[in-house]
Formats: sequence, C-alpha cells, structure tokens
Amino acid sequence: MSAPSPGCSITLRVEAPVSIGVAGLLTTRVGEAGAVLTALDVVDSGPDRIMVDLTCDTVDGPHADAVAKALGDVPGVTVHKVSDRTFLMHLGGKLEVVPKVQLRHRDDLSRAYTPGVARVCTAIAENPEDARRLTVKRNTVAVVTDGSAVLGLGDIGPAAALPVMEGKAALFKQFAGVDAWPVCIDSQDVDEIVRTVELLAPVYGGVNLEDISAPRCFEIERRLRERLDIPVFHDDQHGTAVVVLAALHNALKVVGKDIRDCRIVLSGVGAAGNAIIRLLLPLGPREIIACGRNGTVHRAQEGLDADRQWVADNTNSEGFFGTLAQAVVGADVFIGVSAPNLLTGSDIAAMAERAVVFALSNPDPEVDPAAAARHAAVVATGRSDLPNQINNVLAFPGIFRGLLDAGASAVTDDMLRAAAGAIADRVAPEQLNAGFIVPSVFDPEVAGAVAGAVRAACA
Repeated sequence: MSAPSPGCSITLRVEAPVSIGVAGLLTTRVGEAGAVLTALDVVDSGPDRIMVDLTCDTVDGPHADAVAKALGDVPGVTVHKVSDRTFLMHLGGKLEVVPKVQLRHRDDLSRAYTPGVARVCTAIAENPEDARRLTVKRNTVAVVTDGSAVLGLGDIGPAAALPVMEGKAALFKQFAGVDAWPVCIDSQDVDEIVRTVELLAPVYGGVNLEDISAPRCFEIERRLRERLDIPVFHDDQHGTAVVVLAALHNALKVVGKDIRDCRIVLSGVGAAGNAIIRLLLPLGPREIIACGRNGTVHRAQEGLDADRQWVADNTNSEGFFGTLAQAVVGADVFIGVSAPNLLTGSDIAAMAERAVVFALSNPDPEVDPAAAARHAAVVATGRSDLPNQINNVLAFPGIFRGLLDAGASAVTDDMLRAAAGAIADRVAPEQLNAGFIVPSVFDPEVAGAVAGAVRAACA
C-alpha cells in the first residue's frame, strides 16, 4: 500500500546533454522508476550541457536510491547530488525562541531585566496566581515524552523522539498560537517521569503527554492530574478519541444510522482505544466489542491490567469470544487503532449494510482502504493522501487554546465531547458526504471553534 509521498521527497541535481527532448527523457525515467515528479528547475545551461534540479516524491530511502540510479544509467547523464528534502527541513531543528519585546536601549533593559524585573518577581512571590498573567505560563505547554511509543517506530528513546516533539510544538504554534516546547525525558520509570514533570510544571500552563507506551501512560497521566493544578492531556489517547468521535458523528449521518442502534468493533485497547471507548460509552451504542492481539476482550479473561479490566467490565456485554475478523461480522462500525493489515476486503464485506470503517493505523491501515471502500459506505484513515484523514491536529491545538484562555486546571470528558462537536460542526450539511466527514487540517476556523467550545465547557 506504500505510495510516493512528500514525506520522502528528494531533489536530484542532474547534468545532461542539451537536446530538444532532454526534459521529457528525464521526467519519463523518473516516472518509470515509480516516483512522482513535482518540479523541474533549470539551474545552469551551456552550449552543450544543461544542469537541472528534479524534485520528486518517493516511497522510502531505497526507492530514492533507485530513482537516482535510473537517471544515472541514462547515457551522458550525471547525477551530481541527491538531497532529501525532509532532512533539509530538520537541519538545526524546527523551533527557535523569539522575544516578544524589543531590547533597544537602556530603558527597555531596565524594565525587561534588572532592576525592574525584581518588582514583577516580588509580585508573583506574594501572589503565585500572577504567574499566569505575568509570565510565559499563560500560553506555554510542555510536550512530554519518554520516546517509548513514537509514531509507528516504537521505543526509539528520547533523543530520537525529539524531531516528532518539535513538529508537535510547531503545530501548536501554527494552528492555535500556543507556545509549546519539547520535554524529552531520559527515563521510562513512572516515578521519575511524574516527578520530573512535577518539578518543571511551574513554567507551563499545560502538559501534553506524547508517545508514551501503554499501560504506563495511563498511570503517568492519572498521577500528574492528581498532583498538578494545570491541565494534563495525553494526545495519543484524548486527541485521537476526540477526532474519532467527531468523524463518527458525521459518518453516521451519512449512512443514516443512530449510534444507539450500532454495534461497534474496535481493534486496539492501548491508549487510543481506551480513550475512544470512554468517550463513546455515554452516547449509548448498542454494543462495543474491543479486540486486542489475542482476540476479543471479555469479562472471563484473567491477568488483565487495570485499564484492560475496565474495558472488559464496560464492553462486550454479550461475552462474545473470537477473533477480530469474527467480531466484525455484522458490525455497523469498525475502528482500528492498532496494527496494519489485520482485515481483508472480505472481512469488511461481512459487516452490516452501509458500514463505517475507520482504519487508522499509520502508515499502513488495518485494512486496505481501496478494498474496504468496495464494501463499506464510509472509509477513513490516518493518512494525508486519502480522503477523511483522522488527524489529531484537528483537536489538540484548539483544545489547549481553550484550556489556556480559560485558565483551566483540568481536562474533563465534557470538554472533550464539546471539542468533538465543534470539529464535526465545521462540516456544513451541504458539504457532508462519504468522502468528507471531517474538516481539512488546514481549515483556519477549526482551532478557534474548538477553543470556543472548550472555553464554554470550562465555564
């Protein structure tokens, strides 16, 4: 299912003999190698030689090498350099600190720093709540990880996780004007992580937990929520759950079903799966069946941790025992937050009429989206190159914008459901169809709408 993507875009500097058909020859070779050409720029030209930059999307590193070789094998053509555009974007990191005030002369320095700053420090010491008003705390979020469950990469550690956390911080700023900073902790000990965040908390107005493996992530979140007076939000849980809830609300409108009549099967009982179930249950679905690696989760199972035991106690009321493929037979909704290629098109065909399929494993979904679309009425994935992308960026920037604006000390399920409703409502009735159930991540109104809904829920 892998396809060329801007995430693996390269630019090749190529020298070739001058001829009328040289551009066509080079672009043809790129296409024959399976890449997608996005730009051709002439860098230099002479009487008999031309230098061009060919920019194209590839699948991965080996594919990029194959494209370069295909061009280099053309008689008279020399590939001088291959630049990975993703690595170029990350050179030196993606964040910087920019002062909000100018320090142009002695007077500015006297107010921003010594001696004037001492008066501000004294005011905060006398009234700690003034820190929200007089420091970066009012608009700053810590993006906290231990690097144990990064994207589809798994346990790669805090340093390797930093580029992802930088990207998260950039999204906070781009979409909601929130200043966020990576806090990558070199420990996977729950006590150490909790204590580290607790010690750093005075600087921040909120904590966004990210890419921490289950079940430790649940304990870390619980303990931080108990100890801190600022909102703690685990995006892998709650961000995903909010966008899934928004998308499901609109998908059921498209297929004309009431959630109270729906049998929902969910693959994955980790962070995201657990949070999705918690938001769905109060809406009263007819049945939710959750599946882990060994099949359905049910009350008769032994040795479950506390969070999976909660799932067992609150779902699968009929005690269904079987595999994921068996569970989806007759189901109205499938939600996958687990692993790739667990189901086939035939499995989706066995679902109920007008079925809804959310296959959100990234980059490869639980079922081939094309195969699923032959049988399901609505199909969504986590991919940006397919319709109906379920992407957390629709949720977390606006949620934190609302929390910070309200001076909130905690995150509640009511706030999360309000955020989901705001996302769903950004798709107008006249826009809603099987291929458009959630707004674009670049819709400039989403974050503001979500922030407003969260502020209202805080009141």
